[in-house]
Amino acid sequence: MSDNKNLPAVERAYAAFKAGDTKTLLAQFSDDISWNLPSIDHVRVSGARTGKASVTDFFSMLAQDQEALVFEPTRFVADGDLVVALGHYRWRVKATGREIASDFAHVFTVKNGQIVRFQEFMDTAAFVAGYAGSLTSV
Repeated sequence: MSDNKNLPAVERAYAAFKAGDTKTLLAQFSDDISWNLPSIDHVRVSGARTGKASVTDFFSMLAQDQEALVFEPTRFVADGDLVVALGHYRWRVKATGREIASDFAHVFTVKNGQIVRFQEFMDTAAFVAGYAGSLTSV
């Protein structure tokens, strides 16, 4: 783990997410946060969002559509205002019952103690397969 003044905001966000503490999680984000996941057809939690209200909606949709089975950031690399988290997760898509497993890279930009940008990299093909035939897809 890298020693960096911006790392605690990211660690608090992960701890709050894993604990289901949405209030503490959202407190780590700036009001105008840029939230970016790859766009995946028929996966409504994918794509870009801007602003804390939109990210709040993202977490609500995520809870409706997927169940976290494993969510483990395993390594953090921090340099200046960037914090990168590498890890692995496994989700169950509620509408299909299928599981999605992927390694991930999360890239955070932190300014003045708040996360201002989030970018996720993951196995998009695993999400396409997991959501195939989903009734909740858009």
